[in-house]
Amino acid sequence: MGYIFLSFALFAGALKGFCGKKTSGYTNSLQDAILANIIRTIVCAVIGLVLLVATGDLAALRPNGMLLFAAALSGVATATFVVTWLICVKKSAYMMLDIFLMLGVLIPLIASSVFFHEPIKLTQWLGIAVLLGAVVIMCSYNNAVKTKITPAAMILLLVCGVANGLADFSQKLFAKTMPEGSAAVFNFYTYIFAAVVLTVAFFLTHKADQPVRKADIQKIFGFIVIMAVCLFANSFFKTLAAGYLSAVLLYPLNQGCSLILSALMATALFKEKLTAKAVIGIATAFLALLMINLL
Repeated sequence: MGYIFLSFALFAGALKGFCGKKTSGYTNSLQDAILANIIRTIVCAVIGLVLLVATGDLAALRPNGMLLFAAALSGVATATFVVTWLICVKKSAYMMLDIFLMLGVLIPLIASSVFFHEPIKLTQWLGIAVLLGAVVIMCSYNNAVKTKITPAAMILLLVCGVANGLADFSQKLFAKTMPEGSAAVFNFYTYIFAAVVLTVAFFLTHKADQPVRKADIQKIFGFIVIMAVCLFANSFFKTLAAGYLSAVLLYPLNQGCSLILSALMATALFKEKLTAKAVIGIATAFLALLMINLL
C-alpha cells in the first residue's frame, strides 16, 4: 500500500514540476515567487479543510502538542526550503540542488533509525551511495553552472537540503507518533504554518523600488492553483506512505524516482536533449533503487 501512495505522490510531484517549468518566466523576482508560494500554501490549507469537511472529520482539527510540533516542523521546513531554493537558483547554484537534496535524505533516514529504530542494511547504504553518484552524473548532464559556487551559495544549498530533509522527517514523525491521526489535518496545519512563515519572509524581503508584478501573478493564477493541488497531493500521499514504508525505502525512492521523472519529462515535454550522461545517470539511479528496495 505504501508504494501505491508513493506512486500517487510522485505523479503529483511530476505534474507540479511541469507547471513550475511552464510558469518560471512569470516569477523572476524573489518577491513574486514568494507571493506565488503564499497563495499556493493558502490554497493547500483550504484543500485540507475542504477534505475534512467532505469526510465529516472536522473534530480531528482539535490540536494537540505532538500534532502541532510535527506540523510546525513541516511548515517551517517547507517554507524555508521554498525560499532557499529560490535564492539558490538566483545565485546560479541550480546544478548543485539535486546533490544537496539527496544529501538531505540522510536526515529522515538517520533520525528514523535513532528515534524509531528503523534498521538500515549495509546494502541499502551502498544503494544510497550509488544513488548519490547518479545525482552527480545527472548534475554533470544538466551543467547550468558556469561560475564558481560562493561560500554563501554553499551555505544556502546546505540549508535547502536540510530543510527538505526535515520536512520529510516531519511526515515520518507524524506517522509514527500519531498512527491513527488524520493526514489531512497534519497537512492542513503544515500549510498554515508555511503560509505564515512565507508571509513574514515576504515583508522582510520587500523593497519599495521593486513592486510585485500582480499582473504576472494573475496570468499564472490557474497554474498556481493546479500546483497547489499537486503540492497538497504530494505531501498528503507521502504522509500516508510514511505510515507503511520505512524511511530508508520511502525517501531515497522518492528522490531517485523524482530525478528520473524530471529527466524524462524534460526530454519528452520540453525537448531537452537526452545525452549519454543522462542515460547513464538514469540507469545508475534505477540500479541504486533496486539495491535499496530488493537487496
